[in-house]
Amino acid sequence: MATISGFKSQMQGGGARPNQFRVDLTFPALAGPNAPFAGQTGQFLCKSSILPASTIEDITAQYRGRPVHFAGERTFQPWQVTIYNDTNFLIRNVMEQWSGRILAYSSTLGAQNPALYQAQMSVHQLDRNDRIVKTYTFYDAYPTAISQIQLDYEQNNQIETFDVEFTYNYFVASNVTSG
Repeated sequence: MATISGFKSQMQGGGARPNQFRVDLTFPALAGPNAPFAGQTGQFLCKSSILPASTIEDITAQYRGRPVHFAGERTFQPWQVTIYNDTNFLIRNVMEQWSGRILAYSSTLGAQNPALYQAQMSVHQLDRNDRIVKTYTFYDAYPTAISQIQLDYEQNNQIETFDVEFTYNYFVASNVTSG
């Protein structure tokens, strides 16, 4: 019989908390000279993130009028972070510079070698004692969308935020083995 005591005994560490995390933003040299400072600052100014999703697509074949299912290819959803904006616009400027060097804002010129504009980034789930309990590392990541920042006379007692969406080739999760 399920009991409250049984439930509590199964909830290791009191449960994972969504507000206990750290994001490591790593920028390629292409992002400019302030990139290392933006990476350090990002650990503090990343307001939110997500633990990533992935899907194995379904391949359906018909056999004598019945669907038969096979595993297809894995697809990865974009990774998104929300960042507090400081008055220096440090992280935003680096993101815009990185994006502008991938593909210029005013022309069709841009980086041709992915090794120059892709980076490795990660998000860490922490426990209540700030220890890492799970890590997702994103390989070959680069920003594909930098959101707008809403300016509004009626938004008092708030700090600006903006979202950055990253595309990546794959992620590796700690404590998970795969073939």
